[in-house]
Amino acid sequence: MSVTAALFQGPEHSGAVESNLSAIDAAAASAAEAGASILVTPEMSASGYDIGDLVQERAEPFDGPIFERVAAIARSRHVAIVYGYPETSGASVFNSVQVVDASGLSIARYRKTHLFGELDRTHFAPGPELLVQFDFGGLRCGLLTCYDVEFPETVRAHADAGTQWLIVPTGLMTPFEIIATHVVPTRAYESQLFITYVNRCGTEASLTYCGLSCAVAPGGSDIARFGADEQLATVKLDPAELARSRAVNTHLADRRTDLYPTGPSRVEQETDR
Repeated sequence: MSVTAALFQGPEHSGAVESNLSAIDAAAASAAEAGASILVTPEMSASGYDIGDLVQERAEPFDGPIFERVAAIARSRHVAIVYGYPETSGASVFNSVQVVDASGLSIARYRKTHLFGELDRTHFAPGPELLVQFDFGGLRCGLLTCYDVEFPETVRAHADAGTQWLIVPTGLMTPFEIIATHVVPTRAYESQLFITYVNRCGTEASLTYCGLSCAVAPGGSDIARFGADEQLATVKLDPAELARSRAVNTHLADRRTDLYPTGPSRVEQETDR
């Protein structure tokens, strides 16, 4: 059986938390009407991303008011929801993604591990755990956020751990369109998994988001590709397609892991002498 997922590239005009959550609610209603069982939204979709010191003001525990509101939306619309928000834990704030199922229960939570420049490092602590997975619709799912997917090691670690569908909320801005158009399809192909890469759009403070959200098949081809504006679209992810692709593209099975170094490279070792 295939999974029908809705991808929400929006809202175009990020505002207060309540207006962002209202946009997520409207997207969830449209997703349910289109037959989707899960809605994926962008990085920091509930709070805004390039919001400066408002990150600290809007940060809250994983089970705080934002979670309660998203859980209520999920229950009323009968869809699971993937959303981003600033999460407080002790003295730290993380750039987090949480997955709430259609009954309103939290089933996964990931904290961004690779922080992008001062935009992230000024406000967030790096997450301590790379591999966060959950099962949905017959697929083993994994979570990464934005910059994380630009490192081949992160996606390969997911493939090695059994991830079949990698969900990547993002806040990709110009002039880095190449990540959406070339890097993400390459990651899907080289690690043989589905990737849904769901971006923001419009402008926010100093950033102009480039859109270009996509769903990519394990063979590297686009299942869906967005433009630059706010958009909601549904895609079908078929586990059988994954099996067919891995039977033809045998990169994972053909690796010579016996030859790959697990510690510092020889060049690094010689430099240290």
